[in-house]
Amino acid sequence: MPSASTGAPATVGALSSPSPEPAPPRLAPGRPGYRRMNLALFAAGVAAFALLYSTQALLPAVSAEFGVTASTASWTVSAATGALALCVLPLSALSERFGRVRLMTVSLVVATALGLLVPFAPGPEWLVALRAVQGAALAGIPASAMAYLAEEVRPKALIGAIGLFVAGSSVGGMSGRIVTGWVAQLWGWRAALAAVGLMAVVCTVAFRLLLPKARHFAPGPLDPGALARTVRGHLSDPLLMRLYGIGALFMTVFGAVYTVIGYRLAADPFGLSQGVVGSVFLVYLVGTVSSAAAGRLVGRLGRRGALYLAVGTTAAGLLLSLADSLTAVLAGLVLITAGFFAGHAVASSSVSRTAATGRAQASALYQSAYYLGSSAGGTLGAVAFHSGGWAGTVLLGLLAVLGVVSITLYGSYAARVRERRPVLSAAAVGH
Repeated sequence: MPSASTGAPATVGALSSPSPEPAPPRLAPGRPGYRRMNLALFAAGVAAFALLYSTQALLPAVSAEFGVTASTASWTVSAATGALALCVLPLSALSERFGRVRLMTVSLVVATALGLLVPFAPGPEWLVALRAVQGAALAGIPASAMAYLAEEVRPKALIGAIGLFVAGSSVGGMSGRIVTGWVAQLWGWRAALAAVGLMAVVCTVAFRLLLPKARHFAPGPLDPGALARTVRGHLSDPLLMRLYGIGALFMTVFGAVYTVIGYRLAADPFGLSQGVVGSVFLVYLVGTVSSAAAGRLVGRLGRRGALYLAVGTTAAGLLLSLADSLTAVLAGLVLITAGFFAGHAVASSSVSRTAATGRAQASALYQSAYYLGSSAGGTLGAVAFHSGGWAGTVLLGLLAVLGVVSITLYGSYAARVRERRPVLSAAAVGH
């Protein structure tokens, strides 16, 4: 009779309990599905951000049709970005339970359907309400896209994949404004919004057909208590709070400037047409370059040095834009855009590096602060413009820039205090 340690029982056990299959390989350049994934998320970025900012270049036309002020019309942008800011964190938690692909798909379908309804809004109240719901739906894209990439892409290829998604977002934000500007000049602002809605339909279909199935997602339980504890931990971290404040203040400047620039350029002494005003958003391409250069700036100047350079560039652009010269205004927009994107890149990249745990929630909180800044900037910038003209908007921007400088200076002071504490403690022990 064979003993328990003989080969026969071991063979039977091996046959009855096969070893688990190896995990499927992650996506990387040259592997099947990698290019499709990049194209799919590029399409998602184009659709999401074309829809999010679809009314920004149309605000003068909206004001004219409904007979409302710039501050009232600006709510068609602020309501969307504000709702997105409030919904990013809860939707990031839902993506942990129901999956990144499912949440992104539902978000795009709902937001696109609303995009086809928005042109038929009978009044400003309906337009603002529809845009708020649309912004809430769009929150599922930033809440899920980065997590999907982190799970499905090889670490060495992750930066490139994220870069292409960000490129799609910037192209969407830019192209949506340009398309609406020229279509509105020919057929009115409602037709312009319909054109963006149709563009989003094409992008949504492309996204769903191209995106590879998630192979590394493991659903987890919804745990509101754990989420609340993680969020409280991040909100009690002084460095993270400073980064959230910097992101919000930079976006306040950007949101204020680009919400009301159409009013300034359409009025005397410029008198530009709707299509030409929309084309001004080509300046966004400068931001793509400056955000890509932010890493090199940090390497040379350090994080705080790069922030000071971004702040100085933004402030110089604000002051230059005060001139009644189209060349000076456009040059000012170039500087504002370059400074904003560089500062945003430095702050956002610092968040994930600072957070030791709960990086997804830390990034979601940064995005919430960022889009709340956009919402506040759009509304306050329009109020300032209504009260004091372009100079009022510039003053608001300079105050926000001063806030970034104050936060950065305080961070430098706090760092020096922390560095000196061990020295002071050692001296006390010696005495």
